[in-house]
Amino acid sequence: MNSTAVAAKKPAEKTPTEKTGAHTDEAAALIAGARERIDSLDDRIIGLVQERMAVSAVIQEARVTSGGRRVNLSREMEILGQYRDALGKPGTSLAMTLLELCRGRV
Repeated sequence: MNSTAVAAKKPAEKTPTEKTGAHTDEAAALIAGARERIDSLDDRIIGLVQERMAVSAVIQEARVTSGGRRVNLSREMEILGQYRDALGKPGTSLAMTLLELCRGRV
């Protein structure tokens, strides 16, 4: 196969409006910039969750080493309430996921 045939099979790169679903170049540019910001925020959120997991592991280790239980249910209820109050019902689901991640391996 020659290079022309290979190039013909390669799908054309999408335009900014096709990538964003916008109907104007102006809206596509706005969406592209906002998506870059979301990607940056997601990177920070992931980093913060990983940091929270590490801090939680320190707390759990100290609790277990001192003869306590690995999980403190009353503290978890406080956290669930905080997320629910700040974000509504979906906040509770988010907090549950976060707590599950931070409990570590059994």
